[in-house]
Amino acid sequence: MRKAFICPSKYVQGENELLNLGYFVQTFGKNALLIAHPDDVKRVKEKLDATAKKYGIKFIEAPFKGECSRNVVKELQALAKAKSCNCTIGLGGGKAIDTAKCVAEGKSLIIVPTIAATDAPTSHSAVLYTDEGAFDDYAYFQSPSVVLIDTTVIANAPARFLVSGMGDALSTYFEARANSVSFANINAGLPCGYREGYTPPAKPTKTALALAELCYQTLLSDGYKALLSCQSKVVTPSLENIIEANILLSGLGFESGGLAAAHAIHDGLTILEETHKYYHGEKVAFGTLCQLVLENADLEEINEVLDFCLTVGLPVCLDDLGVKDIGDRLKAVAAKACIAEESIHSMPFPITEDGVAGAILAADKLGRAARDAAAR
Repeated sequence: MRKAFICPSKYVQGENELLNLGYFVQTFGKNALLIAHPDDVKRVKEKLDATAKKYGIKFIEAPFKGECSRNVVKELQALAKAKSCNCTIGLGGGKAIDTAKCVAEGKSLIIVPTIAATDAPTSHSAVLYTDEGAFDDYAYFQSPSVVLIDTTVIANAPARFLVSGMGDALSTYFEARANSVSFANINAGLPCGYREGYTPPAKPTKTALALAELCYQTLLSDGYKALLSCQSKVVTPSLENIIEANILLSGLGFESGGLAAAHAIHDGLTILEETHKYYHGEKVAFGTLCQLVLENADLEEINEVLDFCLTVGLPVCLDDLGVKDIGDRLKAVAAKACIAEESIHSMPFPITEDGVAGAILAADKLGRAARDAAAR
């Protein structure tokens, strides 16, 4: 059986770690292409200037406006060549990070997230969009050379980002568990470059499942304490643990352990306009509850997940995602979640649209009941 596991070459997190960014840059050379939204650069400008001076390196700020498209990638690759850049830095949120992955094409890449809202920083995958912002394709490269996390920056970001990251991380164990039973294919076995051609399928490792389980246990033990720390804008051991869970454990867990129903149901929910103002991880959290219902998990386990979501403020029902009346649209959500290429088919049993629709309604009812009981 062909199995695969993938991870960054180096992961470093700590307080004021951005002051050491220049150290990693100078291992590649003197010039670094910095891909970041201007607002994110402004947030950390003092640290960027300090590390550039200390290590004698130069940041070439890319004219990045927030979209990861093929044309943007080509333009920034040309800029990197013209400025003799020795490495590429993706600083900020998802699209800046994905753009950096595509520009670097897996070589000499440093990822510096400024929020802990998703597990994308450690992964080798990126999402490409058109210049107008519509989905284009996925791309897969080598994993980042360095993932560098400044926990002080994360602590000073809005707490909702951290909670969203916990929602994304919440699905990691349950999806990896499903894949370990079904022996589904995982992204870790895909070749580098834009998605083309055929590669032999790869199955998840026991290592990935163990990391995914540790991710879940860390959320339960430190999630609420980390939320309080972030709300107070201070770095504590609990916040450090949750940053590691959101980014490293969840990143390795999803990429080498695989996705399943939770993320597919998230994708289905995106057709509902009301959900567009909610973050990825917020929708994934409800998708996780739906997956547990779909697989008929023990009620004790479902209640444990419900209690966690309510404690940190993650959605537990459709109403929490702005959906007051799903009505006939439920069928469309289920159909979207069940398209042939979706990860829901990694579940270890046959999937039907009716079954998914029923799981969504049942999860919604369970979540409403738990939320109402907690409010009393």
